[in-house]
Amino acid sequence: MIKPFMPQLVYIEPRALEYPLGVELKKKFEDMGLEIRKTTSHNQVRDIPGKNHLQQYRNAKSTLVVGVRKTLDFDTSKPSAEYAIPLATGCMGHCHYCYLQTTMGSKPYIRTYVNTDEIFDRAKQYMEERAPEMTRFEASCTSDIVGVDHLTHSLKRAIEYFGKTDMGRLRFVTKFHHVDHLLDADHNGRTRFRFSVNAAYVIKNFEPGTSPLDQRIEAAVKVAKAGYPLGFIVAPIYIHEGWQEGYKELFQKLYDAIPKELQTDITFEMIQHRFTKPAKRVIQKNYPKTKLEMDEEERRYKWGRYGIGKYIYQKEEEYSLRETLESYIDHYFPNAKIEYFT
Repeated sequence: MIKPFMPQLVYIEPRALEYPLGVELKKKFEDMGLEIRKTTSHNQVRDIPGKNHLQQYRNAKSTLVVGVRKTLDFDTSKPSAEYAIPLATGCMGHCHYCYLQTTMGSKPYIRTYVNTDEIFDRAKQYMEERAPEMTRFEASCTSDIVGVDHLTHSLKRAIEYFGKTDMGRLRFVTKFHHVDHLLDADHNGRTRFRFSVNAAYVIKNFEPGTSPLDQRIEAAVKVAKAGYPLGFIVAPIYIHEGWQEGYKELFQKLYDAIPKELQTDITFEMIQHRFTKPAKRVIQKNYPKTKLEMDEEERRYKWGRYGIGKYIYQKEEEYSLRETLESYIDHYFPNAKIEYFT
């Protein structure tokens, strides 16, 4: 049973206390008896405890920095949305394959931003620029936002903000089941709540510190019953011994658990396992005993943005993965929409 995330150490930037949410969180953490330290900026957080890299890395992942989001320009977030909306950064999970390991670098602590109204105002500008087209915002590009939201409620505010807009839609994905505080949010059907799911082998070996699949599925049913549009991201799709049967079991579990009347508006996104050379180095440093297969010779190289290419599966393997998983979705969820396979 994975308990809701509770930081061992909290840093608060002075500017965060100029915002009501910053003041509220400081009082909440003081009342909880957590250790609170001041920091001029998240970049100045240097004294994470630990005798070696692995200890410091693990302690950083249980450290929360309460700060102000300075950059209000949003990154693009293809293919899942037009823009990434920045509510938090970093994740308390320990997924071996995660790309956040390279983007977070030596600072894998979790950051939450208290200037939510400024962030929503910027989102409004993006919506106005694109009108009359709909604009989708992805809230989980740089974090598992659900994993920290029981403490901050920033995501809940965002859900209710987009619930009142005509031209905006919110999306996010999680591996955590701590969703109860979001069930009564006034979402108006404008937020798609997605869960990351995978074969049992992948969750067991590569996703420590996250909720078990059965709890994610239970949470998905709660969310669907609360009227949210529901989605699943199958990622990373990973070739392992018995993978065909492993993924079939996954879809069977989803089919059995989700009431039939709630299976009408479900989306699936599928992402095959990939890695970059920098990611491989960081993964092996942070998780030296990982079983994650990252042999460049076995993969094909695909050029990526910013000149950093990815190693993905060979064409015939990719075809087999796609055809197999799409056939399972067609069989179990004929009314679902497959948004993409990449």
